[in-house]
Amino acid sequence: MLSYQITEYGKPLEALERATPVPEGDEVLLKITASGVCHSDLHLWEGYFDLGGGRKADITRLRDLPFTLGHEIVGEVEAVGPNVADVKPGDRRIAYPWIGCGDCAICARGDEHLCAKPAQLGVHVDGGYASHVTVPHSRYLYDYGDVSTELACTYACSGITAFGALNKVRELATGNQLLIVGAGGVGFAGLMIAQAMMDTEIVVADIDEAKLEAAKAAGAAHVINPTADGARKQVMAMTGGGAAAVVDFVGSGPSTQFGMSCLAANGEMVVVGLFGGSFDMSVAMFPLKNISLRGSITGSPAEMAELMALVKSGKVKPLPVAARGMGEAQQTLEDLQAGRIVGRVVLVP
Repeated sequence: MLSYQITEYGKPLEALERATPVPEGDEVLLKITASGVCHSDLHLWEGYFDLGGGRKADITRLRDLPFTLGHEIVGEVEAVGPNVADVKPGDRRIAYPWIGCGDCAICARGDEHLCAKPAQLGVHVDGGYASHVTVPHSRYLYDYGDVSTELACTYACSGITAFGALNKVRELATGNQLLIVGAGGVGFAGLMIAQAMMDTEIVVADIDEAKLEAAKAAGAAHVINPTADGARKQVMAMTGGGAAAVVDFVGSGPSTQFGMSCLAANGEMVVVGLFGGSFDMSVAMFPLKNISLRGSITGSPAEMAELMALVKSGKVKPLPVAARGMGEAQQTLEDLQAGRIVGRVVLVP
């Protein structure tokens, strides 16, 4: 099998050949048909997360090199282990990548994506920038119906990450206003999914005018550049005093600061993005406005099933997806790093 792997953090990926795995026990071998490129892949490739103030969280110890990135995976079942009975060669499936240990209390309650001993595809174990990938159990495979292969893979991360965050504010946002900060790959997926899962007036904020134009065309009620003069005042006017819910798909100091400043009394903000940094805010504002701030990391297997039912129903509009050859993985990472991508880029063999 061919893989495009990290051999040194921050250096170009290398194309390496190795033996194709033979599935054992509950394992399923997928022949990859599409693998999305996610902004979090940049942090994994670089080997750290930016904590702000010049501080970095070293994440190189989480995996051995060489390592294959890619956690938005769709493939065709090529082979199965002897214990597998519910999928067969030729079946087309999305791989849920946020796999836990399967033995702890967190996994037992259905929150494998929060497991302290994870085995996540493309994060802790080899992922989808390759011709094949091994999935440890068929329960992590989801049917995607008639959705295009290139679009389907995006639901394994940008889709489930957006859904998991939106699910946390669904009750607050329904019948009110939702501010989406960031219209990149995950934020754009959030715009599409939010329109399908709740009745809410959506405002999208981004510093890229092309992304704002795309968001407006895709159904956003209002768009705003947060760096424009009077941007906060405009949002407050659009929402009649602030958004009931805010989801920050960027996760930088400035993006979170802006989102919190636009939050209505009794509102909630969820931070999803991992861009990094820090922000300042008066602690007193939390009780005075009765607001809350929380994080969200992907979504549970149950939420993945709920998302895919929504997608297969045809209610979720497709986000813009561009297909590139698997050999363009490195260039795609660099384009993503430079902010040159609208929607999602998907690698295909």
